[in-house]
Amino acid sequence: MENRVCDELLQYQPTNTKNENLKSWYIVNSVFNVFLAITAIILNSVTIQALRKSSSLPKHPKTLFLSLAVSDLGVAQRDNSSLCTAILAISYFFATASFFGVMALSGDRFLAVHLHLRYQELVTPTRVVAVVISIWVFSAFVSVFRLLVSPNIFYIGSAFTVVVGLLLSAMLYFKIYFAVRHHKHQIQALQVAQNDQISAARLRKSAVGTFYVYLVFLLCYLPQVCSFTVFAIFDLSTEVKVFVISSYTLLFLNSSLNPVIYCWKMRQIRRAVMDIVRNIFQSHN
Repeated sequence: MENRVCDELLQYQPTNTKNENLKSWYIVNSVFNVFLAITAIILNSVTIQALRKSSSLPKHPKTLFLSLAVSDLGVAQRDNSSLCTAILAISYFFATASFFGVMALSGDRFLAVHLHLRYQELVTPTRVVAVVISIWVFSAFVSVFRLLVSPNIFYIGSAFTVVVGLLLSAMLYFKIYFAVRHHKHQIQALQVAQNDQISAARLRKSAVGTFYVYLVFLLCYLPQVCSFTVFAIFDLSTEVKVFVISSYTLLFLNSSLNPVIYCWKMRQIRRAVMDIVRNIFQSHN
């Protein structure tokens, strides 16, 4: 089993029979991956600490964001292992957790917008934790399943699952957009209480923040889906190798970009991160 997995990893690398341009590109790409891995580890570690310290962030999305940050941190560290089987298992484990973490955030914001006052009643902390645990357990199942089936079966199944998930999330965000716009017009027409206006504004900002997470996720993971299909259909030519390896690089990029989006779009997280950075600099002075 381990030899088969190692062969699968090594087949993406340029061999001595390939031209020097591919070897140079591979070296540059590897260096860039190391840089992205370091930034992802640092940014997600700070984000996890900021999420833990942020008391003003709603508890339910906070739990989901924490889970996503942990999975992004794991994606960034996946190449630290020297065992081929462990590399693949850990890669798919954290990548799957990231994927379903983004899907869970989409569903959570959809329920928050459409359920209104019933949201706190139906989306309880226990249920949110249960969803997070289910995501990690299912991710572990996927990583083991990957090692037991042929690559083509896994790649085609993964591509289908990711496409369905991305389309479902896109549909949810369309519904969120129209619902938020409808609520905004209602508030302006009825001139409701200031507390309700503040609550609606926070909900809109939260929905926009998670949408940006989804959008970046879409841009970074869609090439990976395409690479699964290409790998299953076409021979492993030089061009296919370049495409497949580049799609994995985008996964590192996604793990680095998510913390930036949190700080950009969510004031509570931004303040907590600034406090952490300020304390670090003060402790060194």
